[in-house]
Amino acid sequence: MTAFWDFLFAIFCSVFGLCDDTSCRVMDHAGVSHTVCSYDVSKVDIRLHLKDDNGQPFGRFSNLIPSLKAEPLMLMNGGMYHDDLDAVGLYVENGVEHQRISTKAGWGNFHLLPNGVFWIKNGKLGVTETKAFIKRRIKPDYATQSGPMLVIDGRLHRRFLKDSDSRKIRNGVGLSRDGTTVYFAISHSATTFWNFGTLFKDALKTPNALFLDGTVSAIQTKGLKRGGWRQLGPLIAVYPKG
Repeated sequence: MTAFWDFLFAIFCSVFGLCDDTSCRVMDHAGVSHTVCSYDVSKVDIRLHLKDDNGQPFGRFSNLIPSLKAEPLMLMNGGMYHDDLDAVGLYVENGVEHQRISTKAGWGNFHLLPNGVFWIKNGKLGVTETKAFIKRRIKPDYATQSGPMLVIDGRLHRRFLKDSDSRKIRNGVGLSRDGTTVYFAISHSATTFWNFGTLFKDALKTPNALFLDGTVSAIQTKGLKRGGWRQLGPLIAVYPKG
């Protein structure tokens, strides 16, 4: 059924010309369709947003957009969060650390170690395993910690099972080997960690990729919106540079 709606969406975009963001495309992998948005790092600015000027979490894309000074190319949820929508792990916005990095093991996807950090520093992007991030003493302008890592130095996370029966909607981020292209992906239907990880490792060829969240995962671009039915914590926004 998912494939049918993807087909209708493609026809709608073609006929009415409303989906002119060629940065995003539908990719099939392991029997599941995904929206994958890829951006030349030199041509975009990427920011993280969590709370408004009154200290209240935005929670939804619709609450964030009126406060933005420029129209974003893409919005996506950007990491796990507590019931009050605060980030679970490291969260840095405009150079200010609002939540400290976490290295502890525990229950849930975030603590399925190793986890990692998606960060931005002076226009440079990184997807880095948590211990490596700490060792490098990176002081980012923006950063969000999540987990588990999907791909680490070209290898799938060691705890992923090929025959796993845990299937969820999932979204994540990866960076090309030369660091010039960033990829954001969200599955259209439930998929396993193994299959979602191999999307980044084998199809997108990213040596490092990070899982952002599942079930609540959401994306919004021109002409496309998926998810967003629940309140979200950190939000990633991609803007045209300039």
